[in-house]
Amino acid sequence: MVNFLLSVTFACGLIIAALHVINRRFIAPIYDVILNLIAFASAVTTSILLQHWLPASLSALAVLAWIWLGGRTLKARAAGDTTRGQRAQ
Repeated sequence: MVNFLLSVTFACGLIIAALHVINRRFIAPIYDVILNLIAFASAVTTSILLQHWLPASLSALAVLAWIWLGGRTLKARAAGDTTRGQRAQ
C-alpha cells in the first residue's frame, strides 16, 4: 500500500513538472526550482532506501524535469526576463 501511495504522489508531481516543461512560456521562480529539487531528490533517496523502485523512478524523472526548468529559469534571467510564472507573448 505504501508503494502505491508513493507512486501516486510522485506521479502527480512528475505530471505537474512535465506540464511546466511542455508549457514553454512558464518560467519557474528560483525558490520553486530549488525547493522542488530538494523535495524530489529526498523522495528519490527515501524511496531507494525503502526499496520502492517505481516511486524512486518517478521522483528521479521529476528531478530531471526540475533541472530542465531551472536551466530555463537561468536562461531567462540571463536574458533579462524577470517575470515569474507565465511570460507574456
